Amino acid sequence: MIQQNQFDKSFGRSLLPAVLLLLSIWIVFWADTLFLFPFYKLGVIPAEVDGLKGIFLMPLVHSSENFNHIFNNSIPIFLLTTLLFYFYKEIALRVLVFSWIFTGLGVWLFAANRGAYHIGMSGVIYSLVAFLFTSGTLRKYRPLQALSLFIVFVYGSLIWGILPISPRISWEGHFMGFIVGIILGFIYRKQGPQRPKYIYEIEKELGIEPPDLEGEYWQKVREEEEKKAEQDSALKIIYHIKDQDKEDNNTEK
Repeated sequence: MIQQNQFDKSFGRSLLPAVLLLLSIWIVFWADTLFLFPFYKLGVIPAEVDGLKGIFLMPLVHSSENFNHIFNNSIPIFLLTTLLFYFYKEIALRVLVFSWIFTGLGVWLFAANRGAYHIGMSGVIYSLVAFLFTSGTLRKYRPLQALSLFIVFVYGSLIWGILPISPRISWEGHFMGFIVGIILGFIYRKQGPQRPKYIYEIEKELGIEPPDLEGEYWQKVREEEEKKAEQDSALKIIYHIKDQDKEDNNTEK
């Protein structure tokens, strides 16, 4: 019952950041449909000063002319954020923030300037997918390895998104997010959840050499066998003492 309550609390805490993030992008989308302000200009324009603000705002903005854009991003970002904060609660916020910022920065620095704004949460989604897969693969911990397989099964097809298939899709954002996620997986491979260590592994790290009990046992057995063999092979000398007076008396009779 205690474990069930702990699971419920941990899962509930993981849902909170996912819900807040989901609400944020839908509020911005709703505002975009109500106001005349061109929200798409909050995105990233590569190599232009005006596009720097998009590093921080790009993931929140989705095309108000294409409902599928925000809908297709909503389920993945909700699920991936929940998984991130559930399994990696110690480093989840850092991974999310760095995925957010460095994906946008990578687009601003390296993407080709086609005179279009890069918007949407897709880059962060790619970063979280790459992080969860890379991190789970590097850690020799079965729950996280199972999570990696789940990510591949559900989102493995996203790999095609890093290729320049359509000019209307920010493949650069996908590609940068993917690279950022892999890098974060390597950087934080020794932080967050780890495989439980065996006692002998802990003793080895501390420089403690456990006694070779089995070796001591067989050494003692060998010593006892050698001692017994020496006793069995020892030369035994037995002296028989005769009573000379008694022998003489028997002779006289």
